[in-house]
Amino acid sequence: MRKISVLIALLFFVCIEINAQVEYKVITSVESIVPGGLGRSRIISTDENRDYKEFTSEQTEEDNTRNKSKRNEIRVKDFEETKLLNFFNLGGIRFQNIAANDAVISSKINTMISEGWELAFVTSAVESDSGKGDGNGIFITRYIFKRDKE
Repeated sequence: MRKISVLIALLFFVCIEINAQVEYKVITSVESIVPGGLGRSRIISTDENRDYKEFTSEQTEEDNTRNKSKRNEIRVKDFEETKLLNFFNLGGIRFQNIAANDAVISSKINTMISEGWELAFVTSAVESDSGKGDGNGIFITRYIFKRDKE
């Protein structure tokens, strides 16, 4: 009886381990906060994979050899680019553009969820206009999805 219980417990943990394999996908939205509407805003996603280990080196006191990866080895050329509207136009902040972007981003999120992805994390950052002479700025959001591997 004890052997059967151990065997059942072992099978249970093996099934959990098999089901615990998860894959992640990152979708990035970049929204321009450049005055005058001169920037570019997009949702970017790709299905290409990269192994970070190929582009990583470990620095130690004894071995400080740098990773010699070339940019074109890292670069992804096949990706999906969805146009978004800029936050600003010539008249200033454009709330209709923000609402339109929300609708497009919601559509992307809903499509991902219908494809079996679960929105796991959202993180955002801003690089904004730093004063006179700096007309640059972006609002970037990363949507991190996960799903069980098939």
